[in-house]
Amino acid sequence: MGKDTKEAKDGKDKKEKKEKSMKAREGRDNQVYSASGSRVVAGCVCVNNDSSQVLMISSAAHPNRWILPKGGVEKDELSVEGDFSESAVRETWEEAGVTGKISKYLGKYDDMRKPIEYKDSLIPKTEFHFYEMEVENLADVWPENRKRKWAGFEEAKADLTKAKRLELIEALKDSSLKR
Repeated sequence: MGKDTKEAKDGKDKKEKKEKSMKAREGRDNQVYSASGSRVVAGCVCVNNDSSQVLMISSAAHPNRWILPKGGVEKDELSVEGDFSESAVRETWEEAGVTGKISKYLGKYDDMRKPIEYKDSLIPKTEFHFYEMEVENLADVWPENRKRKWAGFEEAKADLTKAKRLELIEALKDSSLKR
């Protein structure tokens, strides 16, 4: 079962509209890369009904850090060139247990972290595509069962700064989250 802070439990009263997979996709064999070699990732800035809070999730790599739900775009999710919303919705479900409505495309954000050398090759930078999602439901059980919490703009910005995710802060700034 998922781990919620008290605040994240408050929005769970709505029913899910359609059945979601309880198995998270894994591996990078089916993932999309840009022409320059960057991994293409999609995610959501999940806001509550009055845009006063954003839903944060724990990082898989660093569970004590808070981030936004996001993950790799897969080849079978590219029905329209340049539209990564299907991947963003899937990743948000898998990582955060959230369903909702995409309200707008926030933009493309480049990974601002330094590339890492691994086994004599350079891991390519990541190209993030973020969407704003109006949260309709928080599931009790979801594929990755990460911790989640609601946060206001300043707390979310501080959490993303601590996690060294400056590109995610840019997506947060472009959302309708109230400051």
